[in-house]
Amino acid sequence: MQPEQPPPQHAWQFFRAGGVDQVIIQSGADIAHLAELDQKLWVALACPTRGIEFDERTLDLIDTDKDGRIRPPELLAACAWACAQLHNADELAQPGDTLEIRAIDDRTEEGAALAAEARRLLAMAGRPEATEIALADVLTRSEQLSALRFNGDGIITVDTAGKDDTVAREAIAHIITTHGSIPPTTDKQLPGIDRERAESFFAELNKLRAWADQARGATTGLALGDRTLAATEAMNAVAAKVEDFFARTRLAAYDPRAATALNPSLDEYSAMASQDLGLASPAITTLPLAPITPGGALPLRHGVNPAWAKALRNFSERTVEPLLARSNAESLTQDEWQLIQRALAPCQQWLADRPATRLDVLDEEVREALLASDAEQRVMALIDEDEAEQAHNEQALGLEKLLRFKRDLLELLNNFVSFSAFYQRRGAIFQAGTLYLDARSCDLVVQVPDAARHAKLAGLAKTYLAYCDCTRKGQKMGIVAAFTAGDVDFLFVGRNGVFYDRDGHDWDATITRIIENPTSIRQAFFSPYKKFVRMIEEQVAKRASASDARAQKSLGTAAGTLASTDLKTVGTNASSVTVPGTPRRTDVGTVAAIGVALGSISAVLVGIFGKFVDLGVWIPLALIGIVLAISGPSMLIAWLKLRQRSLGPILDASGWAINGRMRVNTRLGGSLSQVAKVPANARRMLDDPFAESKSPVWVGLGVLVAVLVVGFVAWRAHWLDRWVPQVTVTPPVAAPAAGASDATPAASVASPAR
Repeated sequence: MQPEQPPPQHAWQFFRAGGVDQVIIQSGADIAHLAELDQKLWVALACPTRGIEFDERTLDLIDTDKDGRIRPPELLAACAWACAQLHNADELAQPGDTLEIRAIDDRTEEGAALAAEARRLLAMAGRPEATEIALADVLTRSEQLSALRFNGDGIITVDTAGKDDTVAREAIAHIITTHGSIPPTTDKQLPGIDRERAESFFAELNKLRAWADQARGATTGLALGDRTLAATEAMNAVAAKVEDFFARTRLAAYDPRAATALNPSLDEYSAMASQDLGLASPAITTLPLAPITPGGALPLRHGVNPAWAKALRNFSERTVEPLLARSNAESLTQDEWQLIQRALAPCQQWLADRPATRLDVLDEEVREALLASDAEQRVMALIDEDEAEQAHNEQALGLEKLLRFKRDLLELLNNFVSFSAFYQRRGAIFQAGTLYLDARSCDLVVQVPDAARHAKLAGLAKTYLAYCDCTRKGQKMGIVAAFTAGDVDFLFVGRNGVFYDRDGHDWDATITRIIENPTSIRQAFFSPYKKFVRMIEEQVAKRASASDARAQKSLGTAAGTLASTDLKTVGTNASSVTVPGTPRRTDVGTVAAIGVALGSISAVLVGIFGKFVDLGVWIPLALIGIVLAISGPSMLIAWLKLRQRSLGPILDASGWAINGRMRVNTRLGGSLSQVAKVPANARRMLDDPFAESKSPVWVGLGVLVAVLVVGFVAWRAHWLDRWVPQVTVTPPVAAPAAGASDATPAASVASPAR
């Protein structure tokens, strides 16, 4: 929840666009006081860091939590930090990525460090007298880090040590072998080490030295002295197999019948005979050290398992002979084995106390050489020297951040806090480019990674949307284009166009999905008639196709029948051959019924036409009423949808969080989708040699019918009475009645001829 804020002290300016009051951000004071602006007045509350036309590095510097989205707290923190590093916040409202060093506020510790680093970078670039630094100067220094011996990332490689420093180079290589590597920031393919790995390596090395020193001191009082460790290690190498041998001999002594089962069988040897054997083969190493006999002694030199012969000889020379005071010992009894174990038990404990390290992969001679040299001091000195550059790296990063904010922060605010860049047609950061298709250009194009997911929410925008797959030189991209003006009769899935991104690169675009909505009132007015004509065309085409199919089938059947008829009987029985598909004679009753139906329909139509003509001067209003009855509902629906047409759902589906409705009215829509127009100063040749010719007969008939209809309507409406002469008709005088004395002259009755 946004914390309660004190009443704003800054005088803000707003403009009205998209049905929303939007703040004007154009000065450093506006940026410095942005935290005072109520977030309910912000147009957007979040935007993604990818898929928009904005510098990704700048967005990553603002996105402190690295979640791929920019939110108000992060944007406010960026504004506050940038203002704190400058004497005057108006520097953030100036275009460009250069900055006067004196503009940095060196009264603070961080500002002084940034100014000092700027002068240092200029001196390294050979321009110590320069007074301003550019973003390119900082980026050049970053690019040169790969060529520097110490780059400040705290990671050193074998090459960091001098070519003559073999001790340090070998030590670094051993650390990489035992403790793994970490790549430096300048080369992700090069293995290196950091302080943690180096300290862990030398700590383990010193632990081993301390343990070895303790073991040597403790074994000096034993019978073998300093040879005790070697004797114990030789014993441990064969201890498990020796225990196995004596256990088998004791079991055979318990029951002589077990000796056969305890020795390898002939079947086992037969199975080994079919294999490629070696002394290290599991089939041999798992066999007993020697043949099992009841209570037998262990031979040490002859008749032993060849896989263990070398280890037994080493055990005999280093352990058995010195402890038992026998030279060239040939065998070992179980009692002698137990005596040796008791004698070396203290040393066994010392071996058990050996610290667990990752240095066992190194030979003892290598470990001794490292301990005897000053490898630790040399390696740690290299790491210290590299880390000394880390402070300069952090200051250079701060300079890059400040210069990028100076260049990009105002533009981001005008595409986040307000959408002035969009409504002033300067190109918003969410506009991916321009799509040319169906003789028009669409500027409201948004990059879409998943069309199906985007369409679920974008349909609420009440906008005609066309999703397209774009390809260019093996690259692919998905977009959605809003058609906000013009007709949409010839927009369909599969139609191709060309998309130009903001960098001017052209892509092949193909429509893959369409969300239909009205584009204008005019388009909605003609929509019912176009649909009616389209339905008639589809029905006519369907019936024509069906009739053609029936005719083709009939012809095929007739041809097949004629082809299969016996040629000898064709002449004699021609009259008996009936061609399939021959139409039957039409029934007279059917013809009469059709005539009656047509007569009834004609009578109804004549009656309707007569009533229509009787309207007289109201005929134009009747025509208008008919048109409104047909087009009115479509126009009403279009008007309602156009009032609801907005930008919000389209951007929300792309990962934005739009705070307002952001309407796209007809005027704005007309500027976002522009239809093709011939230039005003162009000369047009209207004589089309390929235009469809119009038959004069049909033109004459059409004119004649139109004249007759107009004349009939005018006559029935008495519009021609002033020009048509009146005809007077005198009816005959009736004979006077009988007995009448006075004859009354008949009145002349004038009647116009009809």
